[in-house]
Amino acid sequence: MTETLAADEAGIAAAAGLLRAGRLVAFGTETVYGLGGDATNAAAVAAIFAAKGRPRFNPLICHYPDADSAFADVVANDLARIVAAAFWPGPLTLVLPRRPECPVALLAGAGLGTLAVRVPAHQLARALLRAVDRPVAAPSANRSGQVSPTTAGHVRDGLGGRIDAVLDSGPCAVGVESTVLDLGDTPVLLRPGGVTQEALEALIGPIARAAPGAALKGPGMLASHYAPSLPVRLAATSVAADEALLAFGAPLAGAAATFQLSAAGDLREAAARLFDGLRRLDEEGARRGLVGIAVMDIPGRGLGEAINDRLGRAAAPRGND
Repeated sequence: MTETLAADEAGIAAAAGLLRAGRLVAFGTETVYGLGGDATNAAAVAAIFAAKGRPRFNPLICHYPDADSAFADVVANDLARIVAAAFWPGPLTLVLPRRPECPVALLAGAGLGTLAVRVPAHQLARALLRAVDRPVAAPSANRSGQVSPTTAGHVRDGLGGRIDAVLDSGPCAVGVESTVLDLGDTPVLLRPGGVTQEALEALIGPIARAAPGAALKGPGMLASHYAPSLPVRLAATSVAADEALLAFGAPLAGAAATFQLSAAGDLREAAARLFDGLRRLDEEGARRGLVGIAVMDIPGRGLGEAINDRLGRAAAPRGND
């Protein structure tokens, strides 16, 4: 059952307690309602994907109460600080490099070296984020492919019974998702939204648009994710002595190195551990001169669809990345 929490101190405290405990809480922002989970808890992040039925592990936006908190987890260049000073709090998401010490789960960033961060303008959302005192990953609080919710009722209609609570923050003022801006070497607009490209360009100059097929760095894009340097072999029924093994269930014998996604065959646990496992085996393979990563078969039901989508991208020929 999904509990509805009132927009008061007691409701905020209850919502914050649930989030800190790894549970899922939807809350309103000035754009749309977000489906919040503790971004530092990989299991909570996996639960977000499960609740939404999200078919791909797209990067999620991490929400913070202020710019200082956000920039503690990412490397902010001069442009980022200029844009943040002008448009935060507000409907703008910045994609920036993760700091080495960033505590956000790799799954929240889809295994990338960047992170999408935002400071919402909604006062209740910021009060909740202060109470949680850790980054909150929050895509739109709807089933994947459905219309984004702008009221608590919309959330209950789509996710009732699939999440723990919704903090009734009233109707959203903007009603469209945040603008997503990549501030790498060259500013690139990844998704139009609540802050216009014209307003951004008036401040920092020309901004490019993401090219079709560009690497997925933010929400709302469809392209390949981080891939290991080692070749990836899917649906392995055996493993060679010079291969690493990404195991699911009882592991195959004979691998040079093994990372267990879930000994119990739990798809949510496997999703939470996927990116960490790929990176660890890639690093181990580089140290030991291994020839590839063998991946055991993973069922395609539920989160298995997203896991297999990600693994299929990792296994694709490098020219298609």
